[in-house]
Amino acid sequence: MSEAIKHECGLALIRLKKPIEHYLEKYGTATWGLKRLQMLMAKQLNRGQDGSGIGIVKLNPDYGERYIARKRSNSKSSLADVFHDVFNEWEKLTDEQQQDIPYLKKNFPYMGEILMGHLRYGTHGRNSIENIHPFLRQNNWMSRNLMIAGNYNLTNVDQLFTQLIDLGQQPKEKSDNVTMLEKIGHFLDEENQVLFRKFKDDGMDNTQIAEAIKENLSIENILRRAFRNLDGGFNMAGLIGNGSSFAVRDSNGIRPSFYVENDEVVAVASERSALMTVFNLHISEVKELTPGHALIIDHNANTRISHILPQAEKLSCSFERIYFSKGNDVEIYKERKMLGELLSERVLKKVDYNFDETVFSYIPNTASTSFYGLIDGVNHKLETYKLNKLLELGKDGNSSNKVEKILRLKTRREKILLKDVKMRTFITNDTDREGLVGSVYDVTYGIVRERQDTLVIMDDSIVRGTTLTTSILAILERLKPKKVIIVSSAPQIRYPDCYGIDMSRLSEFICFRALIELCKENKLEHKIEETYKIAQQLLEKPLSEVIENPVRDLYGLFTTDQITDKVVQMITPDNIGCEVDIIFQSISNLHTACPNHKGDWYFTGNYPTNGGFRVVNKAFVNYFEGSNERSY
Repeated sequence: MSEAIKHECGLALIRLKKPIEHYLEKYGTATWGLKRLQMLMAKQLNRGQDGSGIGIVKLNPDYGERYIARKRSNSKSSLADVFHDVFNEWEKLTDEQQQDIPYLKKNFPYMGEILMGHLRYGTHGRNSIENIHPFLRQNNWMSRNLMIAGNYNLTNVDQLFTQLIDLGQQPKEKSDNVTMLEKIGHFLDEENQVLFRKFKDDGMDNTQIAEAIKENLSIENILRRAFRNLDGGFNMAGLIGNGSSFAVRDSNGIRPSFYVENDEVVAVASERSALMTVFNLHISEVKELTPGHALIIDHNANTRISHILPQAEKLSCSFERIYFSKGNDVEIYKERKMLGELLSERVLKKVDYNFDETVFSYIPNTASTSFYGLIDGVNHKLETYKLNKLLELGKDGNSSNKVEKILRLKTRREKILLKDVKMRTFITNDTDREGLVGSVYDVTYGIVRERQDTLVIMDDSIVRGTTLTTSILAILERLKPKKVIIVSSAPQIRYPDCYGIDMSRLSEFICFRALIELCKENKLEHKIEETYKIAQQLLEKPLSEVIENPVRDLYGLFTTDQITDKVVQMITPDNIGCEVDIIFQSISNLHTACPNHKGDWYFTGNYPTNGGFRVVNKAFVNYFEGSNERSY
């Protein structure tokens, strides 16, 4: 994606199933778990680079010993900084101390059996250290301590915030992070209290009760009550002070969640390939957490999968497949290739099968897999094209030169755009970012014949269009092509996302701005106002009744091609001499390429939860009223 958008976030959870002495003896270091956590987070760094945090829980501490530790950083190199600090403390220990597990459990804060890691993109929220996961709720009762982290966005925070107040709490902040910490914490407290009364009635003293609660705490009860009425997408993990831990996924499976278990470890991550790499596993050994279920690991490291949330249609985020997840997952790799291949016929029709005067390339590097698929499709059609041309020649005895010319035809694929400076443009604010792109990218000169060749450039998706206008097309104009065709492996992005992607303002989408321009040009401004009034009315309804998207009807006034043509007109700079065109992926091709990940609300407006419909209505009202506030 040449104009990258932000995504929340990356999660890692590790539960060592053996005593730490086992890993010291087998692997030569007591930090085996810590190093696996570091690797698991590093392999998911694509999911968040604005902040990193880790949390550790130790089993069976003596009274007065610290058994929960946390370290967070919001620096530009947060992940490296977190583990630099951790291992810097480790290096200060003597060789004897590094081999002495009882000493380490008592004196080294990060020598624990349960480890959590989180990588964050600071999207709408602030990026102060207080906003970095994991979040910690502390208590002198071991079984009431709670640490959570996750990849999630909730659309009904206002409702959940009110519920906390109704419970008698005084929340310090209205955010999904604080809300979930306190909501889970509340029911954790209640579960503790119920067990306390039961064991007290059985005649146990308080010390015995504390141990009995550790053995009998029902994580299922806590999660079912805490996650009731949540609206949003989430892959959330939690550590409890007694040594229990969990990971829970939303009912629609919007956010990804994978886990592995063997006789040494249980591990959870947002990326399947990360687990495969870190633990050297075959794909068949990594399991996907069933939507609406929780992986629960008790304090004895026994695991179970429990049904927590009501069953719903699986609508996993298709943007994960197009862009966010790492492309080294075999299924994602194949899907991205197919996304490109399915576009080959439309591309060739655009260039009138002129192989000799068409150059294929891509931007950015994440679009390379789709580009390979596009080239595969083009090459396959080229072979058919050659065969048909040869058959047309028939038995013409003077056709040898023509045959040779046909056989020489090949697909011209070149590395046209390249990064010559490593600059993190994807996390720079929008004002600075557009100018940076022009400095980061350069072109390969001498490949494109001036005003003769057409450039076909594969991109992941087109969101705002500003980078194309201000940077990419101007860069490509240096080569003086006859025409530039931008090919998007994703369909037109038309609607806001509210489940973990930083896309909540309609006015930022080039396709939406094109829609508004078309309405104005066709004297349909009254339709815009009608949509505003309908959206206002829908916002007055209870969340459970909001299942309408009037913005979709507004788009229905025009064809996809009309929207595309207007986008092309809007993104084309006045000062370039080449023609510009765009090919967007179709919805049907998206579903063909990604059949098991049908979450496509940003393209179709079909949201999996009521909160999504509320968000699109709020986003339209914000647009109409000129408000730049977040729509959820």
